[in-house]
Amino acid sequence: MSKIKSLLVSQPLPSVPEKSPFHDLINKFHLNVNYKPFIHIEGVGAKEFRGQRVEILDHTAIIFTNRTTIDHFFRICEETRVEVPETMKYICQTEAIALYLQKYIVYRKRKISFADGSFTGLMELILKHKEEKFLLTLSEPHKPEIPATLEKLKVKFDRVILARTVSSDLSEIKPGDYQMVVMYSPSEVKSFTDRLLKDEGADTGSVPLIAAFGEGTARKAIESGLAVSVMAPTPQAPSMARAIEIFIGEINAGRDLAPVVVGKDDRQARQAEEFVKAHLAKETRKNKTKKKPASSTTAAKK
Repeated sequence: MSKIKSLLVSQPLPSVPEKSPFHDLINKFHLNVNYKPFIHIEGVGAKEFRGQRVEILDHTAIIFTNRTTIDHFFRICEETRVEVPETMKYICQTEAIALYLQKYIVYRKRKISFADGSFTGLMELILKHKEEKFLLTLSEPHKPEIPATLEKLKVKFDRVILARTVSSDLSEIKPGDYQMVVMYSPSEVKSFTDRLLKDEGADTGSVPLIAAFGEGTARKAIESGLAVSVMAPTPQAPSMARAIEIFIGEINAGRDLAPVVVGKDDRQARQAEEFVKAHLAKETRKNKTKKKPASSTTAAKK
């Protein structure tokens, strides 16, 4: 395998190159790194929002899983002249998302809660507020596990699509100019294969090496006929930059590395299934415990 000299990263050009996670790699291996977003986000218009027949003020809590939906939620509120009451609660997947709300509202811990970033953490947080009627904000495409799990847990919620992921114009990009392409989402993989491989008529076997962030991204690449050489995060490589550093070091040392292999089942889908089973089992035990005292009292009276 030839040495890696040039990378294409499916991200915007960093405003401060020295703060890029790839800056040290560039210096260490004398790499040429180019940046080009493969996708971009477009918010839905007010007309399309109204067509979803969702009334924001019918809900008492909003669920945010990313900052993009926060921006488009408050944009839609402004365009449709909806004034969000101060009593509205906000459930966020991470602290960073929760803090981002300060851009639009006064941050008060009593109405803003956040999880640890994990699927299980988010579900547990929602269940702590299960008396609320939730509005789940989503972008398209999105993973189905969150709404599916909320339905199984019988949580009162409505979903609303606020933005869509759209492929960027990649006509100026030539895959043959790079030894490796770095992608961070399944949508980026789709944009890459749709716009470059199909439009250019290239064979998937002739494209550069693929580095994928996340199991879902790697799975999408493999399903699209691409061989994934690098995947992050892993225990050894918590970041993409570190994963690529390890890979290049092995290649430069003359070692042959096998392609990345991922399981057929998505990890978050497995987590969702396990969480629902555990919760239902817990509820069953709780109900049985409640019934026992009543039975004992009845028996004593007899």
